[in-house]
Amino acid sequence: MSETYVDSAGKSLADRAAALDAADELGKVRAQFVLDDTVYLDGNSLGALPRSVPGRVEDVVRRQWGSLRIRSWDESGWWTAPERIGDRIAPLVGAAPGQIVVGDSTSVNVFKAVVGAVRLAGGGTYRGTDGGADGGALGGNRDEILVDATTFPTDGYIAASAARLTGCTLRPVAPDEVPDALSGRTAAVLLNHVDYRTGRLHDLPALTAAVREAGAVSIWDLCHSAGALPVGLDEHGVDLAVGCTYKYLNGGPGSPAYLYVRRDHQARFDSPLPGWNSHADPFGMTPDHVPADGALRGRVGTPDILSMLALEAALEVWDDVPIEAVRAKSLALTDFFLECVTAYVPGGAVESVTPADHGERGSQVALRCADAGAVMRRLIDQGVIGDFREPDILRFGFTPLYVGFGDAERAAGVLGRMF
Repeated sequence: MSETYVDSAGKSLADRAAALDAADELGKVRAQFVLDDTVYLDGNSLGALPRSVPGRVEDVVRRQWGSLRIRSWDESGWWTAPERIGDRIAPLVGAAPGQIVVGDSTSVNVFKAVVGAVRLAGGGTYRGTDGGADGGALGGNRDEILVDATTFPTDGYIAASAARLTGCTLRPVAPDEVPDALSGRTAAVLLNHVDYRTGRLHDLPALTAAVREAGAVSIWDLCHSAGALPVGLDEHGVDLAVGCTYKYLNGGPGSPAYLYVRRDHQARFDSPLPGWNSHADPFGMTPDHVPADGALRGRVGTPDILSMLALEAALEVWDDVPIEAVRAKSLALTDFFLECVTAYVPGGAVESVTPADHGERGSQVALRCADAGAVMRRLIDQGVIGDFREPDILRFGFTPLYVGFGDAERAAGVLGRMF
């Protein structure tokens, strides 16, 4: 279709994009990122580089490590970085300070959370830290873990391993089937807030309430929602949550993940990976593990300082940026992109599998089309960076901090010329 398409008011989509970008209250944030003339719509895989990061990393390497060396654990704040940066992430996911610890990978934190959830529930074959049976935490004979059947594969792998280790049965269920699947046997429920393939946003408040009503422990994977939309962990009574920091939080490739442990669970959270960094007296070097108070018991070993402090620098772009404004722009961007796709792409060439309902949409658009892998390669060759998921999905991630309406219009125009 022609890119001279005009709407009912006689304006072209390019003109409308320019007007929307001119009025965008988040538009000024774009200048804080290192960008080029490509349309970058893959921030749901790897966020763009914030300009503050290279200088900070150089300081960490040359001064903190190169000159201060071991003194930087105290003088440069290395030791407290996991909790300090966790408190920086907390407002973005609706958590009060003191409940998030940063470190390790998402996979490791999913493992901590799932096994820890079963133990909080007194489920499986759990024995208390004193070696005795501890089955009275939430009551009942809880020997089942529910996992999102549409989950990112690693979450499923980890949940299966956790089930074997705890003596539980693993039961995959679709998120909307969770309320009917819950029972007195359910110990823990692991769900994704946003489906990584389709961009579907699941109903965290209602599902968390259903899990709580059943007496089980909820775990949410926030990898595709943190930094893109409000989460409300405290408000909605989520028990445990995990997330990565290299997508919408722009922490860089392999940047450390985080673990949220609700405050009223912290005294009883029994991590399956106790390490010297989670010990109440880490330098006591005692043979028995005594867990630290609070979220610190989610730590394991020595923090990955280089990537940790790069993340801290990256999070500075969030200063004075309300997550509600990010959500509003995300929905406007994805609406506008879908409108442009309808105008520019021949009918029947693509099909959106992302919900049209704002209440069910994350910050990405997934389009199904024939030969999607080849189409995405051609898009990338022409300066539109998205990604492909088997077998037939084109994924476009919209990071409102640096993606504009002009980007959305240009990407749809290039896509239209593929057919």
